Amino acid sequence: MRASFFVSIMSAVTSAVLGAVGVVAPAAAGDGYRASIKSIDVAEARAMMGVSWHRGCPVKISDLRRVKLTHWGFDGVRHQGVLIVHKEVARSVVDIFHTLYSMRFPVRTMLPVDHFGADDNASMAADNTSAFNCRPKTGSTSGFSVHSYGKAIDVNTLENPYVKGTVVQPPAGKAFTNRAYVRPGMIRHGDRVWRAFAMHGFAWGGDWTSLKDYQHFEAAI
Repeated sequence: MRASFFVSIMSAVTSAVLGAVGVVAPAAAGDGYRASIKSIDVAEARAMMGVSWHRGCPVKISDLRRVKLTHWGFDGVRHQGVLIVHKEVARSVVDIFHTLYSMRFPVRTMLPVDHFGADDNASMAADNTSAFNCRPKTGSTSGFSVHSYGKAIDVNTLENPYVKGTVVQPPAGKAFTNRAYVRPGMIRHGDRVWRAFAMHGFAWGGDWTSLKDYQHFEAAI
């Protein structure tokens, strides 16, 4: 049963990849920013199965895209990062992170959560910026997170922690719960990072009232 499901899924993924309109690569910017949007290929899909994607997820792998882009690190050097997002928001993500790049906003690291075994806590502890992960809402065992649709992005998870009452995730993010003291990589309501996401229809978890998810931006699903 499990084997036949895997074969059928891989067949669907293969068809989707072969039928895709190739690689969508926005023109390179004169400021050094580079970005590309690609369908998830067969090998990448196989690596995601049972990790960030599993049976029952609300989105098909064929509807996800691999966005590779340039970002500035905290070391002041250009780096290449990868985000897995829904195809409907892929171009917006390229534009948003071009804005962040132009303002030299630092991003610690940008790796798909599969690099951490889809363990959200491990990804947050590494101060990793990521998007797709088919999982429940934070603090819950039921109900899909918007990350499960590829329409949410967590940015600099240490500098922008999840805070609910006395719970801070990642725990080391407690040093950044005082939002009045702005440090590199932090996000605040109305700043240029907030505006870049808002212009493309993303809501910020830092604006929520029942809890504060300062790292989290999400588009409508």
